Amino acid sequence: MPIVWMERDRQMHELGVVFHIMDSLEKVAAENEVEGISKVVLELGEVSTVIESYLQNCWKWAAKKRELFAEAELVVEMLPAVTYCESCEKTYSTVEYGKICPYCHSPDTWLLQGSEFNIKEIEVY
Repeated sequence: MPIVWMERDRQMHELGVVFHIMDSLEKVAAENEVEGISKVVLELGEVSTVIESYLQNCWKWAAKKRELFAEAELVVEMLPAVTYCESCEKTYSTVEYGKICPYCHSPDTWLLQGSEFNIKEIEVY
């Protein structure tokens, strides 16, 4: 598959994520009689499979299509991926060291943080 197609398919994933966020926020806004959203803050895990630059591009495109988000800024806060080792009970950087603990070399580890994708806060008017 050519790289151009892979990138387009990848952006389609982020567009689906953006639509999911907007759909959820539209429901909350309707329940609370919100007229507009000025800012959305997301927490994005370092290994969440969502690419921030694609997410931002998709957000800008989709926000123009929905009145509630016409002025909405998307702010992304990256959460580092952290792995916990059951053998030595230490934590370490997942991206830097992977699944094997750098302290005791045990494979008995699990991802503690870093795959999240959360709506942290919104600002409304």
